[in-house]
Amino acid sequence: MSHKKRNITAMLSKVEQYYLDQSGRELIYKPTEKIPVIQVPNFPELGKMTALRFIEWMQENPGGVISLPTGKTPEHFIKWVAHFLKNWDKENVVNELKKVDLDPGNKPDISSFRFVQIDEFYPIDTNQHNSFYYYIQKFYFSNWGLDRNKALFMNINEIPTPNNLTLDEIFPDQVVDLSLRTRWASTTLERLQKQTIEIVDQFCTDYEKKIREMGGIGFFLGGIGPDGHIGFNVMGSDHYSTTRLIPTNYETQAAAATDLGGIEVAKKRLVITIGLETITYNPEATAIIIAAGEAKANIVRDSIQNERTNKYPATVLQRLKNARFYLTNGAAFRLIERRYFDVAKEDPISQVSVERAVINLVVDKKKSLLELTKEDYNSDNLTKLVLSKTGKTPKQIGQEIYNSIIERLARGMAPVSNQVILHTGPHHDDIPLGYLPYINHLVRDPSNKHHFVTMTSGFTAVTNSYMLGLLEDLKIFLHNNEFRERFKERYFDPEFREGKDKDIHLYLDGLAAHSRTVRKEAVSRRLLRNMIEIYEEDNINYLEDRVDELINYFKTQYPGKKDIPHVQKLKGMMREFEEEIVWAFFGFNTSSVTHMRLGFYQGDIFTENPEMNRDVLPILELLKQINPTIVTVALDPEGSGPDTHYKVLQATSEALKLYEQQTGRSDIKVWGYRNVWYRFHPAEANVYIPVSLNSMAIMENTFLNSYGSQRDASFPSWEYDGPFSRLAQRIQVEQYETIKKCLGKDFFIKHEHPRVRAAYGMVYLKELTLSEFYTHSMELRKLTENY
Repeated sequence: MSHKKRNITAMLSKVEQYYLDQSGRELIYKPTEKIPVIQVPNFPELGKMTALRFIEWMQENPGGVISLPTGKTPEHFIKWVAHFLKNWDKENVVNELKKVDLDPGNKPDISSFRFVQIDEFYPIDTNQHNSFYYYIQKFYFSNWGLDRNKALFMNINEIPTPNNLTLDEIFPDQVVDLSLRTRWASTTLERLQKQTIEIVDQFCTDYEKKIREMGGIGFFLGGIGPDGHIGFNVMGSDHYSTTRLIPTNYETQAAAATDLGGIEVAKKRLVITIGLETITYNPEATAIIIAAGEAKANIVRDSIQNERTNKYPATVLQRLKNARFYLTNGAAFRLIERRYFDVAKEDPISQVSVERAVINLVVDKKKSLLELTKEDYNSDNLTKLVLSKTGKTPKQIGQEIYNSIIERLARGMAPVSNQVILHTGPHHDDIPLGYLPYINHLVRDPSNKHHFVTMTSGFTAVTNSYMLGLLEDLKIFLHNNEFRERFKERYFDPEFREGKDKDIHLYLDGLAAHSRTVRKEAVSRRLLRNMIEIYEEDNINYLEDRVDELINYFKTQYPGKKDIPHVQKLKGMMREFEEEIVWAFFGFNTSSVTHMRLGFYQGDIFTENPEMNRDVLPILELLKQINPTIVTVALDPEGSGPDTHYKVLQATSEALKLYEQQTGRSDIKVWGYRNVWYRFHPAEANVYIPVSLNSMAIMENTFLNSYGSQRDASFPSWEYDGPFSRLAQRIQVEQYETIKKCLGKDFFIKHEHPRVRAAYGMVYLKELTLSEFYTHSMELRKLTENY
């Protein structure tokens, strides 16, 4: 071991040393990396390592000051800490502690530690289940046994207000205008608001003072947002910032939209957050950022490889000698030196690694595959390694990848006939956003049969305000004589299956005629039909009462609160109606669309894993019913823990294994797709489908006219402030631009095939055999569940 490495590793704790040795990597690759990194293979192991490091720190610092995160990322950290503390003397825990050289005889007294809340929305009632105060009370204090009397909380309910008024009275529209800090208040209400802001500002100053009087934070653990925010210190935050009341940026609002019940709510909310100076005030602080999944890889790279800059808040941690990033391999994927280390170990180097490196070089150098020179390859460490490991010339490598891309394009344009295709989507809209332009071509051959299935209810994507609008429309129609006459015809009877198709065709009639009234009537018919099914009630007077009850419910529920089961079902059924409309555009009726409503999907922050009887066997029964030759799946990489796409993939994989065993069918193809949440690198996909402007227009029109609950983009991506159809188009354009760079700018313009000449976008798919799909799902399971 070099002297340099000994100096670095001397800084490590026992837990860190153990996991660093397990990883086989360096702690920090200088000069590229500016903060030490420890990698683990998967999300649960990330939580376990972090929990053990926390216990180690508590053993060494009894009564210390701790500050811990909220959200989904700390899920396994929270569970592991609880497991260790509650089972301290059991043999399995003793062995786990000894493995990392911790003393099982020194159990930390969790009640001795002083807790500092990192951040909170403002204004918010902290009794709400989506407040961070509620989260820490549930997962840290009630679960672990921390002492509430030794904690610093951002309990918004306990911050004084002028005349003891409620925040709803002071901010009736939930908007806090921070310009009142520097201007005159022009009304009585504004004077109250100005006083309230001044009180909150003083609370923040006092909060900061109390942290400093404790000596600062001793152990800080945080996640990292899509823009790099730590706490709510968003991109651009001053590195000397302290606890304060601030607005957020779009990326943070989009990330918070699910918690708060929609982006329209999140955009109004301010936040109270400790500052970057607060986090780094104690020079001896142990400060750890945890991140899991490839979705975080870009911001992780930018936060670790850049010098200190306001643009990337986490770079402030370079001040601290005990600052670390704990990452899964997926989150570390784009760290340059670590990527080089992984590729260098490949023997022989994989074709995916070759293509990834060379295509990235194409984009960087703005040269086509056939134009890249040896000098270009040697200017980048990875492509220099490619030359060395393959023993080929740039011309040979470029030509091979060029030919491979041509082949993939040919596969994407080849006729598909006499196939039975089962299209599966984790959520409603996943299939259209993933590969609708391909479906445009597949449905033109009548020899193909199609069935569409959405695996989960999707109720979390429907806002209360949207449902309120639908119910108010229904209330009006219930006073319409012609509408009421349909009760006598048993039109709304759940047994009248044709009624669902009639609802859809009425909606499309309204769309064709540009009649909003006709469309509203169609939606109202389906809403009423769903209510009759859920409540098992077909008396029109009682149903009118139900409508009034639901109107009151949606008016009084705070946005983001978990709904009661029958409301979840009603929201989900309205999403199902939207999905049926999409496929009706292409001539499919409701018999070609299945709504699976898998039971693991319950709207909780930490969701359950799929179960055989509840989640796998229903998919198996559908496979037996459809007997597909092709099954499509959302083929996402490792995410930030088990999420819906991942769980659906695992349940589908298990169902296909059972189907293959029972039928002997092993010739089924799997088409993996990705959409607005994750993308394929061109090297990962093996089917490229050119997308015309016409196909883009179809996707836009279909999405905006079918998904009424999604038209206003209440739960958008942090990358784009608008409906997902626009983001999907943007991604397809970017993918086309990459392929165009690879093949040369004239390839598409001068191509003999009009479909290629018409391309302005590209969809990527990955076609797999069943055995390849099982291998992929198992590898993903290892990354996600420590299986």
